[in-house]
Amino acid sequence: MADKLNCARCKGYCGGGEIKDKDDLPDFCPMINKEQLLNEAKSRYLDSDLTEFYSQTTLIEKEGYEEVRGKRIPVRPRIVELIELGKKLGMKKIGIAFCSGLSEEAKKIVEILENKEFEVSSVRCKCGNFDKTELGVPKKYKIGNPKEYEAGCNPLAQAYLLNDVPTDINVIVGLCVGHDMIFTKESQAPVTTLIVKDRYTGHNPATSIYNNYHKRAFLED
Repeated sequence: MADKLNCARCKGYCGGGEIKDKDDLPDFCPMINKEQLLNEAKSRYLDSDLTEFYSQTTLIEKEGYEEVRGKRIPVRPRIVELIELGKKLGMKKIGIAFCSGLSEEAKKIVEILENKEFEVSSVRCKCGNFDKTELGVPKKYKIGNPKEYEAGCNPLAQAYLLNDVPTDINVIVGLCVGHDMIFTKESQAPVTTLIVKDRYTGHNPATSIYNNYHKRAFLED
């Protein structure tokens, strides 16, 4: 199917040097059948509102490596990249949208960013303290007793409150799958994720991709 996007199954022609013969590309390659869209994207990077942002993110990528004894190695954790990007873009106000289950992590992140002279606003996922049924959720979807109060996560409120500040960058710290999508959709500031939610692996979802026990238990039919 020529229209299907299937880059994950390609051995990766792009990024390996200039492509001299497009006949070598697989028939599903967007560089063959979606060339107009790719050129539209290329032109968009040259718009004034995006050029500087993208250039600085690319510089952050470059500065994340150093040559040590002839080998290129990574030298920065993601939180340092966030700090450096904020500085390069002149962004002073950072919003933290965090899960209640990562309250300690959120507190440490706020302290680190404030020590780097950012103005930090943080919003807990349960903010508003609404019972899940008040947010349109059926009682049977509650984790505990359906008849008892159970506060719902509130990614819309997190986005609205940080929009109201307003912030320059918003950072997700452990929001649930789906809630992170709602937050990102409604956030007016650019959003990045510092910690992704994965209850089972201690917030390291890549583990399940490589761990044979996980694959057999969860991912194989």
